[in-house]
Amino acid sequence: MFRYLVLIVFFTLSLYAKSDYEVLKRADAFMKTGSKSDQFRAYNDYKNLYLRSLMNSNDKLRKSALEGIVNSGTKLHIDIQNYEDELDSMNSQRVEAKKTTTSHKTNKEIKIKSSHKLKNISWKSADQLVLSFDKRLRSNQVNYFTLYDSKQRRYRYVFDVHASMLTKSQTLRKDGINRIKIAQYNPSTLRLVIENDEKVKVNFLRKAKQLIIRLSSTSKNAKKYIPSISSKPYTPKRTDREKVIVIDPGHGGKDPGAVGYRRYREKIVVYKISRHLKNILKKRGYKVYMTRNKDTFIKLSKRTEYANKKKADIFISIHANAVDKKSARYAKGVECYFLSPSRSKRAESVAAKENSADMSDMNKYAKQSFLKFLNHAKTIASHKLAIDLQRGMLGSLNKHYKGVKDGGVREGPFWVLVGAQMPAVLVEVGFISHPTEARRLVDDNYRKKMAEGLADGIERYFANN
Repeated sequence: MFRYLVLIVFFTLSLYAKSDYEVLKRADAFMKTGSKSDQFRAYNDYKNLYLRSLMNSNDKLRKSALEGIVNSGTKLHIDIQNYEDELDSMNSQRVEAKKTTTSHKTNKEIKIKSSHKLKNISWKSADQLVLSFDKRLRSNQVNYFTLYDSKQRRYRYVFDVHASMLTKSQTLRKDGINRIKIAQYNPSTLRLVIENDEKVKVNFLRKAKQLIIRLSSTSKNAKKYIPSISSKPYTPKRTDREKVIVIDPGHGGKDPGAVGYRRYREKIVVYKISRHLKNILKKRGYKVYMTRNKDTFIKLSKRTEYANKKKADIFISIHANAVDKKSARYAKGVECYFLSPSRSKRAESVAAKENSADMSDMNKYAKQSFLKFLNHAKTIASHKLAIDLQRGMLGSLNKHYKGVKDGGVREGPFWVLVGAQMPAVLVEVGFISHPTEARRLVDDNYRKKMAEGLADGIERYFANN
């Protein structure tokens, strides 16, 4: 353990040798290159600066670091919602001041209680976002204004609606738009923010209980909107059949993993999906190994050790998610994670469940120290693999099943991925605690479609890398 602490001190001192200004300038320069590798370097620089700002109580540095994390994380499709919320909180006073100068004077006199509630938000068509409320909207309940951040060169289109949400804040997705977020700004105001690097033409209409927002790009080179990454299943054009793949069915033996709806066990579900995936990949000509071929317990560290011995090109650990009974009917979706010491509460929660079988002897500081400095060189490749696996699963499942939720690609502190000398990803194939997803996960046809999607994602990754 001592030698790892020495490594930590060494890396920390090497970072601190440069001034905050020099590190910030270096990160900004990385962002300007447009290279994915440089964007990851910038992202890590910004995160280190953020930690330094907290240690030194430097709010100016914290703001710059947060802006960098949000900017780089958005481009890399990393879950940076916690950082966004913190930055929004710091910017709230400045935004309110600008809002006062850009809004119509009569808005100051509007005093409406939050009697309306948002029931649903959805895409009516490729460019129409619809917010549905429980009551008819009045004209003075909707306030719209625009902002321009000259430092980040980003446009913000803001809707403030005197209403409240029935759910937590949400981040929406639309091709051609950097970010769309809706949250409860204060007890009486619901705020929708549309952010983009280029100008967006925004029109809106109140129609009874709905607020309809139409978005269209002003760029001549704007790509045609594609509703979802899962709308077009991938058909591999070329493959590299010499690759070695290690599949890791999570848990096993004395460790059942999550026990969900009707006491379905995670270790059984993920093993059967892994077997299907192995058979599909072998038929396509790949060399495939599994960390366990029966119901047996294997320490997490031994799983990547096995992959290293096999000189695997990629390592895929397959798991099923779960939540407590109170949330069981609401939490669902397929997700992919790549290794990172993430601050995301969601990622930490999922990781804690998957890590629990093999990390009881290490404290939180030691875990984070390992995750911060090990396997760093493979982060970019693992992120790409996670994206392709997510697209593959969604593409296959959505052809045959309705309501398959895209939980996204996220970074997380997963111990099973530490030490892998190849791109490594942890796949959450769904929530075994959710009634519908659990019934599907014990259906062999569903598991085969899941495996086919993962196989397609693997082939897409090899074809593009």
